Amino acid sequence: MSRVSSSSSDNAALTRRRWLTLSAGATAAAASGGHALWAAQPQRRPGGPAGAAAGDHGFRYCLNVATIRGQKLSLPQQIEVAADAGYQAIEPWVSDVKESADKGRSPEELARQLRDRGLEVPSTIAFFPWIVEDANQRARGLEQAKREMDLARRIGATRIAAPPAGTRDNERISLSAAAERYRALVELGVSLGIVPELELWGFSKVFSHVSEAAMIAIQSGHPQACLLLDVFHIYKGGSDFHDLRFLSGRVLPVVHMNDYPARPPRSEISDGDRVFPGDGVAPLGLMLRTLHENGFSGFLSLEVFNRDYWRQDAHLVARTGLQKMRTAVQHALAP
Repeated sequence: MSRVSSSSSDNAALTRRRWLTLSAGATAAAASGGHALWAAQPQRRPGGPAGAAAGDHGFRYCLNVATIRGQKLSLPQQIEVAADAGYQAIEPWVSDVKESADKGRSPEELARQLRDRGLEVPSTIAFFPWIVEDANQRARGLEQAKREMDLARRIGATRIAAPPAGTRDNERISLSAAAERYRALVELGVSLGIVPELELWGFSKVFSHVSEAAMIAIQSGHPQACLLLDVFHIYKGGSDFHDLRFLSGRVLPVVHMNDYPARPPRSEISDGDRVFPGDGVAPLGLMLRTLHENGFSGFLSLEVFNRDYWRQDAHLVARTGLQKMRTAVQHALAP
């Protein structure tokens, strides 16, 4: 039975006691081998995942191609940049997969290139309107999702982002309705061999707080439900980084890694203000220690939209970002 509820109090924030109860239940479910929400990811292997360097503390690194999007490279070129820089994975935009296919480079050829270069695809970026109120628009959004999930799966991706795309500023959607729609989306994705990640957008009018995203995933009741969080969006949406204490690392296959400056203020800051990890004021040490303590075994994916970086050489940007992420991890987890 689905855990989606139609209670009128769905949009109320979860209480601390409720969160503690959920966390305890999740721990018990994972220990017993159950298929709870929190058991979506495998246990961390002793010694860390393959490809992790000494000092990475089990973290793995991914390049979200938004970081070099301004250089207007093709997806095959983006793959080469990520591999040459030393990343273990790449997070492409599905629109780039389609563009490559339109130019004669099939998803299967891209998959071979990725394998040859030793890159995983733990997540892909897309913007289909799966959560909107209008039923006709939502149906079209699911058809778009189906096409884009298929493209992502064919290059070897295991997940696809599902942000609250397409919603209007005045659109109000209950968390119970969002949970029901997210469950339907996950069921569609799983039938195609790919898992949609509920992506938090800090500027969204539908859900912008970590607790709201978690509640949607929990209420969906689907064992493959998972979250896609982002340093910038955690801050932009007004969440406290201490909130991550209540999330098992198993429901966070990918975390978007970046930083933000002290100015402009939270109310005015935008995507383009993101900077490399360690170059801003985000409490990255707190976040990384919390992820590590909670059993995170996914990827830190560098995602910045900084136009200054877009004017630089893509290889330099990718290498610099990887080194900045590794330095942040080493500083956070140094004995």
